[in-house]
Amino acid sequence: MALDPKKHEMPTQEPSVRAHNFSEVALGYTAEIAVEEAKRCLNCKNRPCVEGCPVNISIPDFIMCVKEGDFEGAYKVINQSSSLPAVCGRVCPQESQCESKCTMGIRMEPVGIGRLERFVADWHNANSTAAPEKPASNGHKVAVVGSGPSGLTCAGDLAKKGYEVTIYEALHTAGGVLVYGIPEFRLPKAIVAKEVETLKALGVNVMTNVVIGKTLTIDELFEMGYEAVFVGSGAGLPKFMNIEGEGLKGVYSANEFLTRSNLMKAFNPESPTPIQRGGKVIVVGGGNVAMDAARTALRLGGDVSIVYRRSMEELPARKEEVEHAEEEGIEFLTLNNPVKINGYNNPDDPRDPKNGFVTSMEVIRMELGEPDEKGRRRPIEVPGSNYTIDCDTVIMSLGTSPNPLIKDTTKGLEVNSHGGIIVNEDGLTSKTGVYAGGDAVTGAATVILAMGAGKTAAKAIDEYLSK
Repeated sequence: MALDPKKHEMPTQEPSVRAHNFSEVALGYTAEIAVEEAKRCLNCKNRPCVEGCPVNISIPDFIMCVKEGDFEGAYKVINQSSSLPAVCGRVCPQESQCESKCTMGIRMEPVGIGRLERFVADWHNANSTAAPEKPASNGHKVAVVGSGPSGLTCAGDLAKKGYEVTIYEALHTAGGVLVYGIPEFRLPKAIVAKEVETLKALGVNVMTNVVIGKTLTIDELFEMGYEAVFVGSGAGLPKFMNIEGEGLKGVYSANEFLTRSNLMKAFNPESPTPIQRGGKVIVVGGGNVAMDAARTALRLGGDVSIVYRRSMEELPARKEEVEHAEEEGIEFLTLNNPVKINGYNNPDDPRDPKNGFVTSMEVIRMELGEPDEKGRRRPIEVPGSNYTIDCDTVIMSLGTSPNPLIKDTTKGLEVNSHGGIIVNEDGLTSKTGVYAGGDAVTGAATVILAMGAGKTAAKAIDEYLSK
């Protein structure tokens, strides 16, 4: 039987409908579609897709189970390598990782590995009632700082080996960037909560509202009997352009805007958390976080434009997220860069409540020059091309860096010039017994790369404490 040259389409909400709600956009494969997509896998002997997976899931093996209709068997295969399959199936950039290595992709579209992973995880969550078996304790205690993807992965891998693991989370809900950064329409929070509950069933203890570096220090964790510490505290410190007007009312970092909506439920009109709704919104940036902020602002009633200094071809966001944003009616003002943010000021009446609010943004047109060190063509200002765009809200999505709190309160912990913790290939820092991974090391990156770092560190911690 001839193989279908294209992967099966992911069913989604219609753009005109989803642009006005926070329900998940992608609806997921049915069992029938999943089996048909699994049949496209060639089950290659050299398994190049596994090489492209940062957590080394046995992809052909789980797909073979799907092909045979053994969905629970497929979940067991994935679960051997990944503690967050329902998350990865939704937010990982498979197109640049496992699917980019797929042999089918040489002549046809690659197998929809991410879509199949999501289907398997969702099927398990909907149909399996068996709790994971808690391993016997090996007597060793490990502390994990941060409950984002790297922390959850490290904790899960260690718990499966019998370690007594406690996660310390600064916020009131576990999940890190999975709950405060990624919108409900891309990653339902119930999915994250389910993954966390699975880890708790393995014996992982989760302590929220504990800020390591303030409530407790890393040195104090060792005094409490922990033999190793993994730092997966993420990169939550937003970057700005340092242009005039960034302190005006109505200017947000993407982190703040998304945290208000996602974690603090400001998308619900009955929420006490304030957030600006409607009006003209400009999002500055071109990554996945910029797409999330823009699509969230749209659902809050905004007329949204994305300002990006390069062209559409250079957008770093996932192709699927850009396409979804375009389908929903978001405008892309590429080859433009902000110069200044203007605000309303009535000097005759300083009590005027409109004083200090954003009214417009001045931008300058750009053109692309020679490639930079990353291979992307360098944006160059076009002299005299400045113009003004009226707006009510500006969201800066320019990346993030690690918060310096842990570095500043931990003796002997070395960091680089960007604030990232310096580690070796095993995730070991300059401080004995302290390991780190994810965005706290690399700066803002992908969920799956953070998971890979957590997995590497867990293996190293096990070897360290087993000596």
